[in-house]
Amino acid sequence: MLFEPAILFFLIGCFVALIRSNLEIPQPVAKFLSLYLLMAVGFKGGQSLAQTGFNQAVLTVILIAMFMALVVPAWSYLILRRGVGVFDAAAIAATYGSVSAVTFTVGSQFVAAQQAPVSGGATVALVLMESPAIVMAVLLASWARSREGGKPMHPAASSAEMEAVMPETVAAQAKSPISVKAVLHEAFTDGAHLLLIGSLVVGAVTGEKGAEAMQPFTGGLFKGFLAFFLLEMGLLVGRQLREARDVGPFLIGFGLIMPPLHALVALMLAKFAGTSLGDATLLAVLAASASYIVVPAVIRYAIPEARPSRYFTMSLAITFPFNVLIGIPLYYAIATRLWQ
Repeated sequence: MLFEPAILFFLIGCFVALIRSNLEIPQPVAKFLSLYLLMAVGFKGGQSLAQTGFNQAVLTVILIAMFMALVVPAWSYLILRRGVGVFDAAAIAATYGSVSAVTFTVGSQFVAAQQAPVSGGATVALVLMESPAIVMAVLLASWARSREGGKPMHPAASSAEMEAVMPETVAAQAKSPISVKAVLHEAFTDGAHLLLIGSLVVGAVTGEKGAEAMQPFTGGLFKGFLAFFLLEMGLLVGRQLREARDVGPFLIGFGLIMPPLHALVALMLAKFAGTSLGDATLLAVLAASASYIVVPAVIRYAIPEARPSRYFTMSLAITFPFNVLIGIPLYYAIATRLWQ
């Protein structure tokens, strides 16, 4: 997998950013690429659903995914509390309890290249796994505030530091409690989330005729756009690595060790439930990934006491490259051994 064009472009992006080159992908182009990938992944997942129907295999994949979305933030929080404060622990736990659409996209391409059968349930799970992690994080942070007497700031974060992170909201949030309803509304109405859901529905409704109509947009062009987007991701990762000094050995270890453990739990559940090899691999990819787009955006509002330099850097600069370069083929190799 390391010598796939898309992965090599990712590595080029990392290298270019680390040597502080002036190469940049214009923001509108990067935004278009991310929306294109979400639409293409959702549409392909909908096509798989159209072929298989919403059967027991799909339901099994969704149930395993939702279970992981609930338990991963809980046990991650308990582990993280040993090394960081309650608010950082809640934010990081939510980030790792959720999913990365780009990691899933790379995993889907890898599984398709192996011709492993999939049901489409993993794409539905991708849509559903964002919200439980956010809810868990908000509940944990609210519990932490009640124990701290409602103090709005993390003890280690000064008011100047918090204002630098989010000057437009920190003052208001310091005076009033966070609205769980507002957080959930922001999570469910996020544009990228809705595009993924809509594309899934379109793919499921139109089926094979839709696939023919959308060629080559969601077919032949997909790998090229993915490579271009991973170049942009490499640039982001390379720049974010400079923030790793605020993470520390404990959090770096968490970002490298826990994703494979989460993937292994998902694989064991998938084996017990009798899912296909492809679905099991994609479940492992979902369980091992960490959100660096939707959840961090919501967490910045919901848990302003947490440090973005920690949870964003961990998910983007540590876990994402690990999964793309090592994790995905590793999870498939383990699944292959289990399914023999």
